[in-house]
Amino acid sequence: MRIKVINPNTTWSMTHTIGQAAQAVAGPGVQIEAVSPAHGPASIEGHYDEVMACMGLMDEIRKGEREGVDAYVIACFGDPGLDAAREIARGPVLGIAEAAMRAASFLATGFSVVTTLERTVVIAEHLVVKYGMQSHCRKVRACEIPVLELENPASDSYTKILDECQRALREDRCGAIVLGCAGMADLCQRLTQALGVPVIDGVAAATAMAEALVRAGLGTSKLGDYAPPLPKAYGGLLAGMAPEAPPAQ
Repeated sequence: MRIKVINPNTTWSMTHTIGQAAQAVAGPGVQIEAVSPAHGPASIEGHYDEVMACMGLMDEIRKGEREGVDAYVIACFGDPGLDAAREIARGPVLGIAEAAMRAASFLATGFSVVTTLERTVVIAEHLVVKYGMQSHCRKVRACEIPVLELENPASDSYTKILDECQRALREDRCGAIVLGCAGMADLCQRLTQALGVPVIDGVAAATAMAEALVRAGLGTSKLGDYAPPLPKAYGGLLAGMAPEAPPAQ
């Protein structure tokens, strides 16, 4: 089984961390391919970044379909391009925000999300509504740590994230924490031990769920809005991204 884990930003050091988190939960015989697109932003911290990242993300999905990839994980907490990716993928495509929230709802009656910057809080809040998690999500909190600073030891990001998680447990009446950035994946086990509650990393949750869906023989529905995109010409820089007619059955 091949699961392609796509970090939609172009910071390969973060992709390496994400790949390790995915591999740690993958079952026997599961090949994890952690990649970043060739083009896109160094980090994703807002709506514009998400849109600019999506073309590279779609290109990686298209490559995966040609190469026979079985499932995909979109390793950015905004779940950018998730619905579009499901249109062009035969196998399951999981976003780490959706996977983490659903996993948290199995483990506690309420969870809080601890993410990076305040400006991204509204994006996570919109996803809470989209995924029907309003009755489970107590609050979305920000640590005011830029994504790339998660990799800088001088930023003391672990302490800042731990402090925000502790505030969430005290103030939000939650029983679990969802980490709101794929770049926090390597902190999950350490935070779980320090807090004594489930701390959910979406990379691990999405990888495990994607594997389970493939083992169950399940793929993305091609009826309705997840049907393949209609063939048509695309212009200019996007000419090479034009949808093609699906192969004859």
